[in-house]
Parts: sequence; C-alpha cells; structure tokens
Amino acid sequence: MSPKSLSSGTVHTIPADLHKALMASPKAIAKWEDITPLARNEWICWTITTKKIETRKAHVKRVVSELINGMRRPCCWAGCPHR
Repeated sequence: MSPKSLSSGTVHTIPADLHKALMASPKAIAKWEDITPLARNEWICWTITTKKIETRKAHVKRVVSELINGMRRPCCWAGCPHR
C-alpha cells in the first residue's frame, strides 16, 4: 500500500474529504487500517449519507477524532443500508 492510499469499505470507497482528513493524522491512518472493512464501510456511509454540508464536515472531523480515541464504529447509528 502506498502512503497515499487507504483501505476502503466493503461497499463504499473513501470520499476525497474523508481521505484528506485521515491522511493528515498518522494516528488516524493507523486506526483506520486496524479496523475491519465492514467497520470502515460504516464510517464512510455515516459520513456520506448526511443531508447538509455542515453535518458532513462535522462527521469527517468526528471520524478522525473518534478513531484516535478508540471508537471502531459510529455510535448510535443504525448502520449502512447499502450492504
């Protein structure tokens, strides 16, 4: 894997804004690569299914911070309906 690539989810690929945010933090990259493809898929879907730009930006920031803090999946979310 090259330094510019990150593993994707089972259904979803990483959107550019999330990719950029993850790549800015070596800790977030390590945590991202440590979770399962299904867990990565949940984070991606949780981020891309928002309706407002402001919410999406907040979700992108939360993915990074929550991964660093040890969360492996989004909290209190029903899960990806696309799988």
